[in-house]
Amino acid sequence: MVVQHNMQAANANRMLNVTTSAQSKSTEKLSSGYRINRAADDAAGLTISEKMRKQIKGLDRSSTNAEDGVSAVQTAEGALTEVHSMLQRMNELATQSANGTNSNTDRKAIQDEIDQLTTEIDRVSETTKFNETYLLKGDGAEKAHNVNAHDAGLDGVTLTDKGDTVEVTLKELNAGDKISIAGKNYTIGSTVDEAKAIVKASADATKKSYTINGTTYQADNAKIYKDGKELKKSDLGATGADKDDPATINDLQGLVTGGSTVSDGTKTLTAMKDGTNDGIDDNDSTVITAKKAYQLETAEILKASNIGTDTAATADKNTGTLTDATNKFTLTKGKVNYNDALSFNLHVGADADMTNKITVNIDSMNSAGLGVKGIKADTEQDATYAIDAIADAISTVSSQRSALGAVQNRLEHTINNLDNVVENTTSAESRIRDTDMAEEMVNYSKNNILAQAGQSMLAQANQSNQGVLSLLQ
Repeated sequence: MVVQHNMQAANANRMLNVTTSAQSKSTEKLSSGYRINRAADDAAGLTISEKMRKQIKGLDRSSTNAEDGVSAVQTAEGALTEVHSMLQRMNELATQSANGTNSNTDRKAIQDEIDQLTTEIDRVSETTKFNETYLLKGDGAEKAHNVNAHDAGLDGVTLTDKGDTVEVTLKELNAGDKISIAGKNYTIGSTVDEAKAIVKASADATKKSYTINGTTYQADNAKIYKDGKELKKSDLGATGADKDDPATINDLQGLVTGGSTVSDGTKTLTAMKDGTNDGIDDNDSTVITAKKAYQLETAEILKASNIGTDTAATADKNTGTLTDATNKFTLTKGKVNYNDALSFNLHVGADADMTNKITVNIDSMNSAGLGVKGIKADTEQDATYAIDAIADAISTVSSQRSALGAVQNRLEHTINNLDNVVENTTSAESRIRDTDMAEEMVNYSKNNILAQAGQSMLAQANQSNQGVLSLLQ
């Protein structure tokens, strides 16, 4: 029997301390709801849990970012709905003005409304914003942009876009063809040279018949005949020293002058009278040469292609002399100044990976960017050309709205995916971090009982040394 070392009490005290420590940890887990309250609780689990928490919080914020993006896109698209409506009204007005039943007063009223609508399109572009970001007026300093070329409604025109230029091919015109240019109907007349060209010598002795101004002649490879009689130069009006020489094909061609009608039996041409060499018949202004027609068509194409420009479109041919006119030319596009597209990125992921960026591009939607800046409909022809320019603007807005709608749909799918990932990752993190309350309550109850038992045993062990006192009596 010893007094100095009460091993029963020491053992009971040690076990009570262990139980008390376990009881304290159970109390902490039950009160916080977390299985891991400090790194010592589960060092590896804490690392995994914190990594998951970083992902969850990043994805939560990314989902909110995407929702903000949807709001911005909806703001821009909603404003463009009204721009679309205004352009449709402008198209209606231009079509009305293009009708020949309108008076000048009518067209002035139409132009006034078009001017107001154009101004409102600019105002919408300048003022539409989301969180202090202007959405529809582009970004940065103004730059020169190309304006689309138009065919002015001319028949048979082909436009081949080459970037800054357009290769223009006009329908090839021949004598006798009919064509409408700027609402006026023309007939392609024959030049004197073209009329002369159908009178030509035969390749052999075979006689060919030609009718010039109602008189029929025959020509072989060397001689000219009339009613079977060989003709001299004098018979065709020659008065020179060689007037008694046999007439040649050149002499017969000499009968063809302005106003002459010439036929080779299959083709009949009337040579134009064009004393001023302007390509227009002196007696009938609706009869013009093909080259004159090419010039007139080029002028109308330039006019139609210059709607909404700051720097005019130009053509490399058909703007000078008739001699150089052709049915093919290069048009340099006109320019208009407006801002480049606004571009911003929506970050929709928890990582810095660039694939987590969704880019939204919104073009400048003012009248300059839409190609209707300063558009006119106060004359029949201006209104006619305005229809195509407005159609291009409607197409531009439709394309932009379509792009915004596609982005919005993508963002909605992104939000759904992010929320799903957050839910599943949170579930995984919960299994690592959270306390299983039922299991921990079992541990707490066990430790509570053990603590009470330990206290009782410690008390009993402390009493075991009391027997020593009986030996001192």
